Amino acid sequence: MTIVPPAPGEPRRPEGPRDPGDAWVIADSGERYWGRFGAAGLLVVDAERGVLLQHRVAWSHFGGTWGLPGGALHEGESAIVGALREAQEEAGVPDGAVRPRLTSVLDLDIWSYTTVVADVQVPFDPVISDPESVALEWVPIDEVDARPLHPGFGSAWPVLRSLLAVRPALVVDAANVVGSVPDGWWKDRAGAAGRLRSELAGVSVPAEAFGTGGTRWFPQVALVVEGQARALEDAADGIDVVRAAGEGDDTIVAEASRRVTAGEAVLVITSDRELRARAEAIGARVQSVGWLRGLLAD
Repeated sequence: MTIVPPAPGEPRRPEGPRDPGDAWVIADSGERYWGRFGAAGLLVVDAERGVLLQHRVAWSHFGGTWGLPGGALHEGESAIVGALREAQEEAGVPDGAVRPRLTSVLDLDIWSYTTVVADVQVPFDPVISDPESVALEWVPIDEVDARPLHPGFGSAWPVLRSLLAVRPALVVDAANVVGSVPDGWWKDRAGAAGRLRSELAGVSVPAEAFGTGGTRWFPQVALVVEGQARALEDAADGIDVVRAAGEGDDTIVAEASRRVTAGEAVLVITSDRELRARAEAIGARVQSVGWLRGLLAD
């Protein structure tokens, strides 16, 4: 493998490289991949309009094809941050307009590409704000295959499309999780539940925990609280607080069952053996409190 910056006459970036990551990674076999530190693209999904695609300018790599807004990552930059940055630079995607749903990583050892799938939260119209775009369009999902697609995106699209139908959900036994750490939670059960909710905001879960494709998911989270913890106030953090009227275990099973019936891939978090058996009996997967604690600590 070698790292090669764009040649002086190569119109990859009309102004020349703007970051050390703007370089070619060249495999021993001769294939070239853009992005010294890997690359990422944003697959934006709008429930009404379809997916946002970029028609690439002729002088770009595989120019004339349709693909995702994206590009080379900066050194030390996460794939999600990089994909959002590139989408802002190339398509004018506003801050806060989308919510990540999942990542899918193509890892070639010498180079990797991460597709970040994100759902529109605030509708917007894309804006060509970078010389690499000829056009930006919302394309209905059923019509994507009809476009001349960038080879990388074209090969990934069948799997990505299938993942658009997957809806993972995390159902958390708050009392069991909070009670696993002797931090004085019993003095303020609602406050302890609130701290757990803050930790769960934006949590990402390995795909294998849900038994799905992709690499990591940002699931919907249902936090089931009982007893004094029911005083936990609602917040605009995307987490559903489910207040148990009676036994917390019964509410957890009911919530998990409702979501399984709706076609969601449900993962219940509890270390209670009886609750584990009940959750698995309705078709949910289960992970322990220790597993979740390890995930949140990463």
